[in-house]
Amino acid sequence: MPITQQCCFHRSTTRETMAWSESVDTVLGNKDGLAAFRAFLKSEFSEENIEFWLACEDFKKTKSSVKIASKAQKIYSEFIGADAPKEINIDFTTRDHISQNISEPTINCFDEAQRLIYNLMAKDSFPRFLKSESYKELVNKQQQNRNQKRWLPFL
Repeated sequence: MPITQQCCFHRSTTRETMAWSESVDTVLGNKDGLAAFRAFLKSEFSEENIEFWLACEDFKKTKSSVKIASKAQKIYSEFIGADAPKEINIDFTTRDHISQNISEPTINCFDEAQRLIYNLMAKDSFPRFLKSESYKELVNKQQQNRNQKRWLPFL
């Protein structure tokens, strides 16, 4: 059984961590990758982007029309509305379109905003994440652990 590190980011294998560099989808689809990327965004004071994206992913799984309305209102007030505490950076047209339709939300009402935020993360934050010291440290630690296990098979 492999030794697990104290930090939640160190559970993935070196191969998985290296695979994160392939795309933002790879990171978002991996529990440890998501945690590492989220921590990086937090360090850059832009964690509202990943929080909004995750809220939208959860929202799209909602079946009940009552829950759709309440979840949509929560997302709107938290990320989009005037004076939203975690306001995301989207264009006026998208924000205005959501504002006009929030009274009768659909399961797709945040799709355009989510796409914009995804693109912002993929083109802006993700490349910086891959160049960050925290990502490099993760890869190095996992390579060291792998090398150590080769020489010390009892670990």
